Amino acid sequence: MKTAELRSKSVEELNTQLQELLQEQFNLRMQKGLGDATKTSNFRINRRNVARIKTILKEKMRESHE
Repeated sequence: MKTAELRSKSVEELNTQLQELLQEQFNLRMQKGLGDATKTSNFRINRRNVARIKTILKEKMRESHE
């Protein structure tokens, strides 16, 4: 997920994508708990994508208040 792609999206689209990633993160944690997690690199990728989206959302909120 590229930051340029994320910056071009609206706040509503970013919030929707954030909710999807958080749901996926929950599912990955459940798989890990059950011992079904096959690709452990997905945890790190998902966590970083969530952080990217939150950062861009914060930047957009800061821009709108100025």
